[in-house]
Amino acid sequence: MSDWIRVCTTAELLPGESTVAWDGDTPILVVNLDGDFHAVEDQCTHEDYELSAGAVDPQAGTVECVLHGAKFDLRDGRALCAPAYEPVAKFPVKVEDGVVWTRDDR
Repeated sequence: MSDWIRVCTTAELLPGESTVAWDGDTPILVVNLDGDFHAVEDQCTHEDYELSAGAVDPQAGTVECVLHGAKFDLRDGRALCAPAYEPVAKFPVKVEDGVVWTRDDR
C-alpha cells in the first residue's frame, strides 16, 4: 500500500471543481461534491480515456466521459450507463488540516 499523496488544499478545490493527482503511474480524479471529496481512477473503463476531460455534474455526483458518453458515480465508482459496464476504481480520501490527500490503495 502506498503512502498518501497530497492533492491540494480545500481552498484550492471549491465545490463542483475537480483536479488530477498522480500516485506513481495512477492518475486519480479528485472532486469536491459540496464539501465531500471523492477520488476515482482518471480512466474510463470502456476505453482508455481520461475522465477528467469530461463534465462533472456536482448535483448528480457524476462524471461523463467525453469520448462515448459513459457516466460514472463519483461516490462509489459504479458505471451508470452504456457503453461502460465496469466501475472505475474508487480511492480513499482524507482531509487533514485543510489539505486533501488520496492514494491508490489497490
